[in-house]
Amino acid sequence: MSDAVRVLSTLALKGAVQALAGQYQAAGGARIDADFAPTLALLDRLRAGEAADVVILTREGLDEVAREGRVAAESCVDLARSFVGVAVKAGAPHPDITTEAALRKALLAARAVAYSRLGASGILFAKLIERLGIASEINARAVIIPQGFTAERLVSGEADLAIQQISELKQVPHIEVVGPIPRELQTPAVFSAGRMCASQNVGEADRLLRYLASSEVAPALRESGLEP
Repeated sequence: MSDAVRVLSTLALKGAVQALAGQYQAAGGARIDADFAPTLALLDRLRAGEAADVVILTREGLDEVAREGRVAAESCVDLARSFVGVAVKAGAPHPDITTEAALRKALLAARAVAYSRLGASGILFAKLIERLGIASEINARAVIIPQGFTAERLVSGEADLAIQQISELKQVPHIEVVGPIPRELQTPAVFSAGRMCASQNVGEADRLLRYLASSEVAPALRESGLEP
């Protein structure tokens, strides 16, 4: 049995998992060996046979791999909710994004908007700009990244606004989170965890799942931009 528990996690939980790893190990838990990527990319990797003990995905993604028999359904637990937000480079003016009309105006006024192609936030944003009737204008000058942190494009100067889960925006230094997209325009993503059926480290995997679902981790989740 390994002295580490292998975790494949969506990027939205990267800050929280990294913050909690040392604390968990100090309390007697196994070392957390974690890799982070968007849910859709992780689903492809799991279906290609990549091994792990614990996976953290959107609830929809976790349900899919549970139905496929890759994750033990009885082990699945909800961890946190996350909202999509807007960020600017540190020191830049914060646009008004508090209403649908204000958000539309801010997006159209930006030189370029960065968003992700694969993540839950990018999928939501692509649908949102269609709904707002500004998809062609935004996409004509958007910086659409395949995966990773959109706020890095603020630091590089490629974009004026970055769109992503607030917990992902907060992973990038030298940026400022303006706030969430108006909540009536989005459905929060629920991130959940489960144990892989093929795990060779069942005891440690289940212990980690209990820890991640406990009230003890709530402060770290909040600090990283998530709602427990």
